Amino acid sequence: MKTEMVVHISAVIIVKNGEATLSETLSSLVCFKEVVLYDNGSTDDTLNIAERFSNVVVHQGVFKGFGKTKQVAVQLASNDWVLSVDADECASPELIDYLRSWDVAQAAAVVGIIPRHNYLMGRQVKYGGWGNDRLVRLFNRTVHNFNDNDVHESIVIDQSTMVVNIPFAIHHNAVQRIGQFLEKVNLYTEIRRETSNKTYSPILIFSKATWRFFESYILRAGFLSGWRGLVVAWSKANEVFFKYIKIYADKEARS
Repeated sequence: MKTEMVVHISAVIIVKNGEATLSETLSSLVCFKEVVLYDNGSTDDTLNIAERFSNVVVHQGVFKGFGKTKQVAVQLASNDWVLSVDADECASPELIDYLRSWDVAQAAAVVGIIPRHNYLMGRQVKYGGWGNDRLVRLFNRTVHNFNDNDVHESIVIDQSTMVVNIPFAIHHNAVQRIGQFLEKVNLYTEIRRETSNKTYSPILIFSKATWRFFESYILRAGFLSGWRGLVVAWSKANEVFFKYIKIYADKEARS
């Protein structure tokens, strides 16, 4: 196993109260010369954990939605090539080894698409919409960055972008306890309520949520993942339902 540092790529993370997973995340990135950690007001042990890693540079700022906050974090890196990692993800050793030989002199329009394996309480979930993640996570910030989406943000690419399919994975410790599904649904739908006016009638909202459950559990074979697939499908339906019903309720209350 190679031991040299990844020098010309910066790993970039945004975090708030990530003590449950951050140590494992940063441990997977110890071979990076620079890890930028952009903290958005943690009140748990997050900052103390970060201090244990000599390659981590901590910045602090406000949360502006996921897309815009990640844009800010990316600009804090000292390298133009950036690996974006979430605070509950780990780069696999094979991915780190691959990045050591990444040609940073190549065209800045190149992006790397990386598979992401999603875990629910210690077991990988391969169905229900959780099994085929391939995300742009390696990019040159002089050409690419995140979009402005408040939730479900992604890297902006266009027809001039050259895509490299990287075969080595990021491991996503998405859920360590069932209650996190409820917390995430509430967080994402609150952000949506504050930033969007789009909604539908209650019966259409219910229909959309029902369809999302059917799509995840049946069409995407979530049932093959046992109770985990059921929970994933129900959570997807919940997010759709509350994303729109919160806005609907607010509008009705104001009328």
